[in-house]
Amino acid sequence: MRQPILVLGANGFIGRRVIAALAATDWAEAIALVRRSGAPPPGAVKQCVADATASRAIREILGGMRAVVNCVAPEPRKILPSVEALFDAVESSKEDLRVVHLSSMAVYGSATGLVDEKAALRGDLGEYSVAKVAAEAVACRHSRTVIFRPGCVYGPHSTQWSVRFADYLLAHRLGDLGPAGDGYCNLVHVDDVAQAVVRALENPQTDGGVYNLASPNPPTWNDYLIRYARALRAVPARRISRRRLQIETKLLAPPLKIFEILARACHLNPGRLPAPIPPSLGRLMCQEIRLSTVRAEQELGMRWVDLEAGLNETARWILESRKAA
Repeated sequence: MRQPILVLGANGFIGRRVIAALAATDWAEAIALVRRSGAPPPGAVKQCVADATASRAIREILGGMRAVVNCVAPEPRKILPSVEALFDAVESSKEDLRVVHLSSMAVYGSATGLVDEKAALRGDLGEYSVAKVAAEAVACRHSRTVIFRPGCVYGPHSTQWSVRFADYLLAHRLGDLGPAGDGYCNLVHVDDVAQAVVRALENPQTDGGVYNLASPNPPTWNDYLIRYARALRAVPARRISRRRLQIETKLLAPPLKIFEILARACHLNPGRLPAPIPPSLGRLMCQEIRLSTVRAEQELGMRWVDLEAGLNETARWILESRKAA
């Protein structure tokens, strides 16, 4: 008999891939939890509608489930309320539920060097970082929780790390950043994240475990940008001076972000505006932090998507999507 697995955030970038990965197994059936009704994500056998912060509604849906995968990716101020609602529902449920919770490398904050899962959680890089640390504190109280800390999750349909970076590169707003891009780029393909979720659910011994997810031997941000630009045929990659990058992140980013928010509020297409390059990205691109993935490789048997293959796949999807638009 297949085990019903509830996937929160099922319509999101990662949630859809998790559902597809579960559907490909011979032991799981994916139940999608979404905020609004509509066509269910491909691979889901059923769809339930509820707000991720509605503990009572979630508890009613949990009946008969074997596990929950939390792929919800709300804005920072809603991260903690959604996690509290989920675990309130889990703890008050009559089911003995396992939970897979997707966190982020942002919990390590400004740490540098090779960082494993035992490193202190700093949460010192802004509201998102703080919220992710607080959410993990809630998740850890449930003994049957598995926590994943992915790096920058890229691949087709990745708005944050693939689509926006394609925009930057095709417009030659990013490229070779010199010393400002010498930090490590801890990329992880979305299919690797989905596979890690499946393997954790297959193995009850992972309960209580915490795992970093990232490609081993990560490139620098400069290397990533130049290789991605080549895959997108946005060559030659432009050399971006430190002064130009500071103008982008400190002077242009705030008004562009305001225009983006206003466009969405007025139901206009914000895609007509240049995407802002936030100051947080400028800081990340020079941060020399490298995620250790030894534990995921040893305990989950993880083998990672080749970076060159992943970038080429993503670039093909980007270019084909724009040609069809």
